Amino acid sequence: MLNEILKELRPTIVVFVVMTIITGVAYPLAVSGIAAVVFPSAAQGSLIERDGKIVGSKLIGQPFDDAKYFWSRPSATGSAYNGGASSGSNLGPINPALLDAVKGRVEALKAAHPTQTGAVPVDLVTASGSGLDPHISPAAAYYQVQRVAQVRGLPDDKVRDLVTSHTEGRDLGLLGEPRVNVLLLNLALDDLKS
Repeated sequence: MLNEILKELRPTIVVFVVMTIITGVAYPLAVSGIAAVVFPSAAQGSLIERDGKIVGSKLIGQPFDDAKYFWSRPSATGSAYNGGASSGSNLGPINPALLDAVKGRVEALKAAHPTQTGAVPVDLVTASGSGLDPHISPAAAYYQVQRVAQVRGLPDDKVRDLVTSHTEGRDLGLLGEPRVNVLLLNLALDDLKS
């Protein structure tokens, strides 16, 4: 009786072990190896290094709250821009907690930009779906130009030109929206001052 059960289970166990080796070991190693050869920077996280020190990634946003820097989108992760906790807030558009958070962010941005009369760009007051977006819209970057220029003692036009030069277009000319990588913009801003 036991021999018959083992005879019936043997193909299942063999398939399980073979598929585990193929899908759990061989395939991930092959994909990682190909990625490391074809896309070496992206395979390593698109890390940005300055003076021998890693300052961030092109792919994951970072919090900036100093007035001399362009500010990122708010992060929906538990701790700011934690890649291990990537998620949205799951708060719906009529949720009172989301509405209160957005109102608070709008008030803080208007206080930091008292001369701005236009509407606050939505991406400065709402988190992205992953909570890790490293980009803001060009409108969100231009909204902050005057503050950044004033704090750094630079002409508005020079900072505005920097935003324009760091605006990435649509992928393949039609996918996505124009965007500005906040970390790259802030690093260029530091280079500009020095």
